[in-house]
Amino acid sequence: MRRVEASLRRKGYARIAGVDEAGRGPLAGPVVAAAVVLRPGRRLTGVADSKKLTESQRLYLFEVILEAAEAVGVGVVTEREIDGTNILKAARGAMHEAIMALRPVPDMVLVDGWPIPGLQLPQQAIIGGDARCASIAAASIVAKVARDRLMYALDSVYPGYGFAQHKGYPTPRHISAMRRLGICPVHRRTFGPVAACQQGAIAFA
Repeated sequence: MRRVEASLRRKGYARIAGVDEAGRGPLAGPVVAAAVVLRPGRRLTGVADSKKLTESQRLYLFEVILEAAEAVGVGVVTEREIDGTNILKAARGAMHEAIMALRPVPDMVLVDGWPIPGLQLPQQAIIGGDARCASIAAASIVAKVARDRLMYALDSVYPGYGFAQHKGYPTPRHISAMRRLGICPVHRRTFGPVAACQQGAIAFA
């Protein structure tokens, strides 16, 4: 998991950030990205793609990463911004924001998936990077936990949708709640299942 970073350090890159996002697929809530710069030589046992970890494992590793990392940045793009562009641009925007939140700014960025347009820093895109690169895996954990916490908070603001359980993903319970309650302000109105429920958008108008 550290081979990519080690190779780049041998080429002279000192501050290497991994970046990943969470929340492309949900029907509600923001997309959240995290950027993490790991300290060289600091072992982080158990760090892996956040999707392969249990919630308790992610919560534990989240605290470990915050304590062990040289720097952590988080970027958030709201559902309104998602609707105003598209989810791909929003996810890239959140990743850009997370990278720019790092202090000092890294001299190399490892991106899960595809390059970030407009990023004025050296970058290397790695398909499946959250399973192959330690700093990207750490970023995936931070992004997932940060987004989940936002969805827990939204659950108390908009009760009845089950945001604390499904985190806004299109589960049967979520679809049923939208049909019953209508959509609420944090739903992504340009996403198909939400658009289909638009006529029932009366609960929190």
